[in-house]
Amino acid sequence: MTGLNAAIAAHWDSASASFDDEPDHGLLDPRTRGAWRDRLRRWLPDGACDVLDAGCGTGSLALVLAEEGHRVTGVDLAPGMVARAGAKFAAAGLPGRFLVGDAARPPVGERRFDVVLVRHLVWTLPEPEAALRAWTGLLRSGGRLVLVEGRWGEAGREPEPYVPGGEALPWGGGVPAEVLAGAVAPLVRDLRVERLDGDAALWGRPVDDERYALLARARA
Repeated sequence: MTGLNAAIAAHWDSASASFDDEPDHGLLDPRTRGAWRDRLRRWLPDGACDVLDAGCGTGSLALVLAEEGHRVTGVDLAPGMVARAGAKFAAAGLPGRFLVGDAARPPVGERRFDVVLVRHLVWTLPEPEAALRAWTGLLRSGGRLVLVEGRWGEAGREPEPYVPGGEALPWGGGVPAEVLAGAVAPLVRDLRVERLDGDAALWGRPVDDERYALLARARA
């Protein structure tokens, strides 16, 4: 693990204890949880799917998916996040598989998935475009890629790096929809962008920065 990757892992591991305090992380408010459930129902195919949640954090979205009948595998670099995700599933009595590992290169071997879900991860990665290739490569033919991303903070103002060496991150502070779409387009088909910043229920509050979902299908 490089020094930057080690710093990233340590940051998110230490953040795991309070991660769910954010409304859109813990999904503790029924209105926020319901808003995410509704979006996921729209984005995913009907019927039970094999879903990879890359950068699963404490497993809040994974739990919603499992409640809907999907078979979920979660991967996160931070052991603290994975432990909390596993505890949520155990408390709910639901099956789920959680792995400590690099979400940019998920350690799932030859397994393939109907859906790869990634929320608010690409901005943290040293090589986000390599991760996009890895994720699309894990989809079955016609499978769905769901990237929930954004550009954080004030327009035109670069955010402070969140870890030592973070100024080297290509998309530190988030990535505009048109930039991410340009990187993903050669890898997929049926790409579209759905704006999310106008839906305060998703975030537990109004937001004034850019937030969106990029939705696409794997090539046949």
